[in-house]
Amino acid sequence: MRKFFRAKDGCILLDADYSQIELRLMAHLSGDTAMQDAFKSGADIHTATAAKVFDMPEDFVTPEMRSAAKAVNFGILYGMGAFSLSKDIHVTQSQAKKYIADYLGSFPKVSTFLDEVVENAKSNGYVCTMLGRRRYVPELNAKNKMMQAAGKRIAMNTPVQGTAADLIKLAMVHVHDRLEREVPTAKLLLQVHDELIVEVPLADADAAAKVLHEEMLGVAKLAVPLTADVNRGETWYDAKG
Repeated sequence: MRKFFRAKDGCILLDADYSQIELRLMAHLSGDTAMQDAFKSGADIHTATAAKVFDMPEDFVTPEMRSAAKAVNFGILYGMGAFSLSKDIHVTQSQAKKYIADYLGSFPKVSTFLDEVVENAKSNGYVCTMLGRRRYVPELNAKNKMMQAAGKRIAMNTPVQGTAADLIKLAMVHVHDRLEREVPTAKLLLQVHDELIVEVPLADADAAAKVLHEEMLGVAKLAVPLTADVNRGETWYDAKG
């Protein structure tokens, strides 16, 4: 479907996409040094996670192990339990439970952070993003156990997913304002999750790409580096790289 989105004649689309922003935010917010070190070293976070979960050197991690670790990485962010994880990666519930336990044992501050977020949300009635935006979670105090579980998942993932949403919105404002000043021929067209899309005449593409890259990386100072890849193409499909 992305092939249908095409730049005007004489223009090109720039697509800037944050790399693993939610996991990077988890590393920052939780203060887990093992996770932070993986990002600082430039390691593949899913391979690094697999090495810890399966207790082996990274060179011995198989693609299947990396896929399982990736599912656990994102599953933890979304408050996923053993049942859902087992369905996602096609293992038994007991195996999925062990993966989660091994993950939290490898990154202990992640577990502490998530527990504290839930407890604070129960006490305060809301949870905050890194920039202070609140999300109220009345489900945590519901009598219905399924509602409580849903509230717990909301509380656990809001600081990370909500902060990611905040940062991309800030990046939009900064990119728009700077393009107006420095590359007025460029136009910010669209935000999709953690990516921004700009249309710009070919002659100004390099200048606009520089603005896009610098503003997305400079939107916040974290304990780990933010990274964003900027690709270009005549269609959105081509610009995805």
